Amino acid sequence: ADRPLWSPGSEPPAWLDGSLAGDYGFDPLHLSEEPEMRKWMVQAELVHCRWAMLGVAGILFTSIGAKAGGNFPDWYDAGKELQKNSDIPLGSLIFTELLLFGWVETKRLYDLRNPGSQGDGSFLGITDGLKGKENGYPGGLFDPMGMSKNEASFKEAKQKEVKNGRLAMLAFVGFIAQHHATHKSPIDNLLDHVADPFHVTFATNGVSIPH
Repeated sequence: ADRPLWSPGSEPPAWLDGSLAGDYGFDPLHLSEEPEMRKWMVQAELVHCRWAMLGVAGILFTSIGAKAGGNFPDWYDAGKELQKNSDIPLGSLIFTELLLFGWVETKRLYDLRNPGSQGDGSFLGITDGLKGKENGYPGGLFDPMGMSKNEASFKEAKQKEVKNGRLAMLAFVGFIAQHHATHKSPIDNLLDHVADPFHVTFATNGVSIPH
């Protein structure tokens, strides 16, 4: 059946049959040809999408808040400023994060290898409510409105999440690039461009295209 492809009229790889969320037949390097690697890459992209959406939302929120007069540090230096005013030693913070993230990522890895195996209530009964419908979609606390119960809406939500996540990943790379080029927040850059759209662009900052 016809389906949207990254290049209209092209022939998608046989292993990308359109069943995955966000599958537009793009894999020129055959990175996802092997089934086990494809399963891992799907989960890796999903996690990166979610972190990127959270990160971009946080950057925009603090940038807008700073322009509105709020006491928000520049997003690029927010971590450094937070640590400067914290009573928690950096080493203790890193160690705690490694423990917590290590536990979560280990559970995720085992669930990838054996779907549903981690929703067994083995951690204070918490994981029993996170069985979900499939890998990467834990349900329970993460689906308070029960959106995954309807198959059609669940499929549509997965598609939207991946598309928005990919856009967020590109946006985050752009935020980093513009900060290195202008040392300003994305909101400041936007306002500068709107004020003088013909003379303030990516081509005039002296870094993107060296003068």
